[in-house]
Amino acid sequence: MTDASSAPRWPGSVALVLASSTGGVGQHIRSVARGLTAAGVSVLVCGPAATQDQFDFIGVSARFVPVEIPASPTPADARAVAALRRALAATGVDVVHAHGLRAGLVAVLARPAAPLVVTWHNAVLAGGLRGRLSRLAERIVARSVRVALGASNDLVERAAALGAPDARLAPVAAPALPAPRRRRAAVRAEFGLAADRPLILSVGRLHPQKRYDILVDAAARWRTRASAPQVLIAGSGPAYLQLAARISTTRAPVTLLGHRTDVADLLAGADLAVVTSDWEARQLFAQEALRAGVPLVATAVGGLPDLVGDGAVLVPAGDVDAIDAAVRDLLDDDSRRADLARRGAARAATWPTEADTVAALAALYAELAPEPSAANR
Repeated sequence: MTDASSAPRWPGSVALVLASSTGGVGQHIRSVARGLTAAGVSVLVCGPAATQDQFDFIGVSARFVPVEIPASPTPADARAVAALRRALAATGVDVVHAHGLRAGLVAVLARPAAPLVVTWHNAVLAGGLRGRLSRLAERIVARSVRVALGASNDLVERAAALGAPDARLAPVAAPALPAPRRRRAAVRAEFGLAADRPLILSVGRLHPQKRYDILVDAAARWRTRASAPQVLIAGSGPAYLQLAARISTTRAPVTLLGHRTDVADLLAGADLAVVTSDWEARQLFAQEALRAGVPLVATAVGGLPDLVGDGAVLVPAGDVDAIDAAVRDLLDDDSRRADLARRGAARAATWPTEADTVAALAALYAELAPEPSAANR
């Protein structure tokens, strides 16, 4: 739980804007909204109705106004801009803080009177026309904000290179998981695992960026081990059908769990955690794994090397051989796994907390609006 006492007392009002989200961005905004409202800040969240259904911003004392901002540009963007403009005009806020490029572009086009902050949570990886349009949107947003925040150093550098007048690092802290409700044996029993069979866990949206195809291909090789590890992937997303077909074709020992709310339990039963993404900033599951003391194998991309330091095994992105070798080495060396778990937990203890994140944002809002309007309360 965020400790509101560490946040500066800024008696202002902020609008947090997000596009369609089923994972990290929505969790982050809920965490921020909870901490800010506890510290006396008036918080309005504007985003798709589905995000309120999933993350319950109202439940943490924020107000919510539906603004349908889809994950990809559509002709409906004009309606989103108009809806956000109406929401901001009706409520009145001292600062507008959009999260992600899609929400940032809609916020820019809405032309808020209040200072605009946009957080870059993801890099643009798409090619072709979509990639060109996204990079154009990046440039427009970067040059239109008062402050650009990046969840990792490479995103800060990107925003500055695109012309952001003020670009700063703003690490995103993973919300603390609850304590596991089940013991290791009970979690493993759910999947019918013998005591000596390793369990490998990955959690994230089923999206091409996560490169779960690499994990499936590596897992197919592990079928020949004396005690083949069982791989669990928790999450939902557009790549489900392709991954399910790949698992069937390769006969990989991989189970797609869909969306799960018991990640703490799954980590309690896991022997290894794996991240195979082409890019990440400060991936929430990587943070959760190290905090839980689960050894992590991850790709050396984006902000992950800065995040994990020597607390994880880092491998090149897109390299099934590297994932295969790293996992085999750890499964075959109990002492190395234990050492990695200790180093990972020690690294996690150095990270900013949710309270630190909220305090930094409250300080930024106070800097941009040092005398908040009473009308905006």
